Amino acid sequence: MLTQKTPGGSLYPYYYKGGELTGLHYGSFFDDEAGLLALMKAEEEFILIANQHLPLWIDFYETKLTDKILIEFSKSMNRISKHITKLALVGCSARDRWRVRHLMKKLDIELPMPLKFFNDPEEAKTWLVSERG
Repeated sequence: MLTQKTPGGSLYPYYYKGGELTGLHYGSFFDDEAGLLALMKAEEEFILIANQHLPLWIDFYETKLTDKILIEFSKSMNRISKHITKLALVGCSARDRWRVRHLMKKLDIELPMPLKFFNDPEEAKTWLVSERG
């Protein structure tokens, strides 16, 4: 597979410890809700066009996760779920972790892949390329 870049500038696919994954950087948007939502849409379109099935790592460091962002994020993950084998979210507070799960349940979104939250991006990427689910 040829390496390219996602709309957010991440290498695609990202090679890590002998495996491949997709990394999306939704961090450092702070209060820029419109900017993050625009990037989210562009990244979703990229993943749909790329039409691969890879684990996905998303960082949310330094981004204020409003209900609007989490709702759109949940809907986006649902729309691209058939292209994701595992999902790792990095940089969410304990409260935001609860909010993600709560909003998905409220929206009746049940993702078909394993979802785990991490504080350390290296642990997240290691889990994504490992055999354990």
